[in-house]
Amino acid sequence: MKTTKTLLVLIGPTGVGKTELSLALAEQFGAPILSADSRQMYKDLKIGTAAPTADELRRVQHYFVGNLALTDYYSASQFEEEVMRLLAELYQTHDMVVMSGGSMLYIDAVCRGIDDIPSVDPLVRDELKMLYERLGLDPVRQQLKLLDPVFYRQVDLRNPKRVIHALEICLTTGRPYSSFRTHSCKQRPFRMLKIGLQRDREELYGRINRRVDAMMAQGLLDEARSLYPFRELNSLNTVGYKELFDYFDGCCDLDFAIEKIKQNTRIYSRKQMTWFKKDQEIVWFHPEDMEAIVNYVNCTKS
Repeated sequence: MKTTKTLLVLIGPTGVGKTELSLALAEQFGAPILSADSRQMYKDLKIGTAAPTADELRRVQHYFVGNLALTDYYSASQFEEEVMRLLAELYQTHDMVVMSGGSMLYIDAVCRGIDDIPSVDPLVRDELKMLYERLGLDPVRQQLKLLDPVFYRQVDLRNPKRVIHALEICLTTGRPYSSFRTHSCKQRPFRMLKIGLQRDREELYGRINRRVDAMMAQGLLDEARSLYPFRELNSLNTVGYKELFDYFDGCCDLDFAIEKIKQNTRIYSRKQMTWFKKDQEIVWFHPEDMEAIVNYVNCTKS
């Protein structure tokens, strides 16, 4: 018998309009919202991540918004585990749950599952953290190249979190990190509808530029200044903050930093779309075509 429980997955690049549509769909179907935005989970990153406002949080019950401290370690595998546990509870009282966000790995972790990676030895984690803080990422990269040349060729070598985590697994288990990555797709006890949101490039870029200006007007500069003492944390290796940190360091003027935020956000949106376009299960809509989206959801009900 087909399950009647549905996870409505709302996907799209940053700035496309996921927040307002997710609220409208959640209200239409009486569903709570799970955020799949890895940075909105940090309670101190509000303006720069366009986190839901207090009014929006009152409109619909949200999960995974503001639930982490800046220093908390968190991963896609933890997200998968916590979402699956939460869904089992939510489906006792809801037939549908909306998951909305643009963090590609987090979305895939829930929709496809993530490989079972062993826990990291805390001593190994602390040693690598000290190595990274003392000497930077290059010695970590070199160790990873030696212990797991396969993953070394695949990973974004500029991403400290992924490089360090891979080496943590190598040193903890004595096996290459890549040996744990089977890429098998897990079966889920609910059906998934993946709705992708897209706009013409110029339309999207205009929205991104205006959103950055709005963030600055809302106080992003002061928010970034309050976070500056913690700038080395991975949670703050984030577009919107790192450019303003450069401004505080005297590397550029404020206008240049703001333009870099806009540019880097546009670049990130392209990376998101490249990732999402590989998924043939996504059905694409314009974010303002609410009627077509609702009709699609209703027509695919069990």
